[in-house]
Amino acid sequence: MGRSTGLAGPAEAASDTKAAPGAQAPAGGEGASGAQASSGGEAPSGADASSGTHAPSGTGAPTGGEAPSGAGASSGTQAPSGAGASSGAEAAEGVAVRVRDTLEGVFAAVAATRDAITALLASVADRDGSPVSADLAALRPGLHARLADHRLVSGIGFVAAPGLLADVPAWLEWWQRGPEGSVRPLLLDLDPEHSAYSDYTHWDWYALPRETGQRAVAGPYVDYLCSDEYSLTLSAPVTVEGRFVGVAAADVYLRHFEAAVMPVLQRLPGPARLVNARGRVAASTDPAHLAGSLTKGHDFAALLAGPPTRTRTDGLHLLPCAGIPLVLVTAAD
Repeated sequence: MGRSTGLAGPAEAASDTKAAPGAQAPAGGEGASGAQASSGGEAPSGADASSGTHAPSGTGAPTGGEAPSGAGASSGTQAPSGAGASSGAEAAEGVAVRVRDTLEGVFAAVAATRDAITALLASVADRDGSPVSADLAALRPGLHARLADHRLVSGIGFVAAPGLLADVPAWLEWWQRGPEGSVRPLLLDLDPEHSAYSDYTHWDWYALPRETGQRAVAGPYVDYLCSDEYSLTLSAPVTVEGRFVGVAAADVYLRHFEAAVMPVLQRLPGPARLVNARGRVAASTDPAHLAGSLTKGHDFAALLAGPPTRTRTDGLHLLPCAGIPLVLVTAAD
C-alpha cells in the first residue's frame, strides 16, 4: 500500500490511494498512497499512448493464459451480418472471466487473512476482551505462508480500525515480499503526533470495504513506502459480531495484473478499460483513458452491487467482472 501519484493525466489526481497510517506498526503497513497526480503524469512503463495499447511489462505475470477463443479482433474475417454484437458480448465475457481467474486467488488469500483475524479476536475476547498490538503477531505465520503461496501477492496483512487495540491508536500488521523473495515487515510510525499519515481511514482500500461491506479493488497508485511500484490493493472488511474492526488486504503489482489481462483486452474489437467502484482505471487499451485516470459520469459502485449483467448507457457497454469488483467498459456496438 502506498502513496499514489496518478498514472494518467494531471487533471486526475488519485483519490483511491493508500496512505501510510500512524502509531508504530511493527509489521506491515502499506506504502503511503494518495500522492497528488503529478502534472503531466506519465502512464506506467510500457504504455503506448500513441497506439492506445498498454504492453505487458515483460516480467511474466504469475498468472496468464490465452484469450478466449474467438476474441481476436484482427482475424481478418468478416463477421456474419448480425453477429457483431454477439461476438463482442462473448469477447467481453471472456475478459471478465480472465479478470476473475487472475484476482480470485488473491481475494482467497485476503479471505483467509480475514478469517484468521476474526478467530484471533474471538480468542482474545474470551481471554480478557482487550486486544493489543502484540496479539497480532499470531497472524504472522499465516501471512508469510500466503505470500509464499500466491505469486501475485506482493504484500498482505491486516489494517486495524482506530481504537480497536488498547495500546496504540492505529496499527498495520503488514508483511511484504522482498526483492530476493524474502519476507519482511513494513515498519511505520503511526503516531498522530508525528506522522502525516496517521489517518488511513479515508483511503479507498479502507473506506470502500467499510462503507459497502464488500470486497474492493483500489488503485493503481505508486507504492512509495513498500516498493516504488505501481500497485493495486484488494481488500475486504473484517467484522466481529457485526462491528467493523478493520480490513484484510493484499497488494498486487500493476505490471503483473496487466500481463495477465492485457492480452485479452487487446483482442477486443475496440478500446477497453477496467475500472473500479470509484471509476479509477486499473488497466486500459484506450489512449483516452489510461491506467490511473478516472471514468466519470457512472455509478460503478451501484453497478457492482447489482447482478453481473452487461448494460448499455451513454454509448458504452458496462460489464461487471464475474464477482470481482471491477467493471469492463467498452464502446457500444
